[in-house]
This record gives sequence, structure tokens and C-alpha cells, in this order.
Amino acid sequence: MAKKKTTNGEEEVKVDAVVEDTDNKKSKADALKERAKKLAKEKVEEVKEIKASDIKKTKPEVEEKKDALVPIEDYLKASIHLGTRVITPDMRSYVYRRRADGLAVFNTAMLDDKIKEGAEFLAKFAPQDVILVCKRESGWKAAEMFSKLTGIRVFAKKYPAGILTNSVLDNFIETELVFIADPWLDKNALQDANRIKIPVLSICDTNNFTQGITKIIPGNNKSAKSLGIIFYLLTKVYVEKRKLKVEVPGIAEWIDGWDSLVPPK
Repeated sequence: MAKKKTTNGEEEVKVDAVVEDTDNKKSKADALKERAKKLAKEKVEEVKEIKASDIKKTKPEVEEKKDALVPIEDYLKASIHLGTRVITPDMRSYVYRRRADGLAVFNTAMLDDKIKEGAEFLAKFAPQDVILVCKRESGWKAAEMFSKLTGIRVFAKKYPAGILTNSVLDNFIETELVFIADPWLDKNALQDANRIKIPVLSICDTNNFTQGITKIIPGNNKSAKSLGIIFYLLTKVYVEKRKLKVEVPGIAEWIDGWDSLVPPK
């Protein structure tokens, strides 16, 4: 057994003991590395698409409903059920699965229910007590039609700063509900509503955060088709609930090329 002498002739720690201690440290380091790899693998598996065996336990992506606002096929044609590749923690509970291309998918029956709930919530407010903010260009046509038929004021291209919070401005308005098409693009309106403590109704995609929003309408808020069908349905229910004497045009008037659209496979 190897030993080492000090300058005064006394024996130091045995070399074998030093080697053993080094081996123990190496073993602990290797164990930590293995643990880290395992955790990383579990994290990756967590975000993978739901397995077929698990899907059977959940509601189908396309679920027929007797009382749906429109046929489920119309929701599919409008691609309202297709989210983004990003899913925030706030929107995870609304997502049914991921497609092979990574896009998140909403359940159509759930979307129908949430649009009804959103429309009924909106109908609690008189037209003069609501503003709609929609900075996304793909939603401008439908937002303008919604405004014309319901009487709700719309800011479709630009939301004027301070319009709700600065009473000295010439364009200052008072309202009881702010309706926004996207919490990110319309964040200034969301912040103003939160500042003056009034409720917010919002269309939310899978990549949106929902802090400060009172009522959520989940769905694709990027495409003209999807926003078209959402505003169309909200208008129909709002007009009915408020007993407004207006005729709501058919869905083909809200979405360009509607008659030639086919549901995605």
C-alpha cells in the first residue's frame, strides 16, 4: 500500500483513500448526469402529441351537436379549430391535441359552446356601452360588419391612446365593456380596460396569455375565415338576444370565397 512522508517523517493520508474518495465523487456526478437526462426526456415526452390510446379517452376533435350554432362542417371550413404551434399555460386546457405538423387543435364542440357563452356575455351590454378593438387586418371586414349590424363602435385599424383613461382628450369615451380580437395586438386596449377596472371579452388563440381577460372565446384569431365566422355568430346571437331589428347577412357575406371552401382533411 503506497504511503507518503511529510517533512517531519509522519505518514499522511493513504493514497488508496484519496482514490476511493475521487471514485465516489465521480459516481455521484455520473448519477446526477443520468438524472438530468431522464428529466429532459420526460419534459420532451410531455409536449409530444397525445397518443392514439389516450385520445380514445377524450372527446373527439369533431363532435356533432344537435344545438350547434352552425353545422360542425362550417367550423372546419373556417379553420376556427386550428391554433398555432405555441400553446401557453393559459390556453392548454382548451387544446384537444397537436397535429403531425405541430399545430394545436381545438375541439369544435367546445368552440361552439364558448362562442355561445361569449355572445350571451356580450348581449348583457347595450351597443353604446361596448367598444370592439381589432388591429389585425384579417379581421377588419368582419369587425366592420359586426359594428354596422350591432351598433357597437369599432376601432379596426388603430386604437387611440388614452381614449378610455384620459378624460381631457377630445376623443375620450366611457364604456362598460371592451371586446378585443387578440390580447397581444390589442394589448393597449386590454391594459386601459384593466386600468379603469371594466370587463374584457377576448378571442384567444393557443399562443395568447389571458391575464386581465374576463371572458374568453377560444379559437383561431389569425385568419379572415375564422374571425369571419366568429363575428358572424356573435352578431347573430347578439341581435337575437338584444331584439335588434336588423337582418344579419348569411355567412357567405362575411367570408370571401365561402362557397368554394372545403373542410381540411
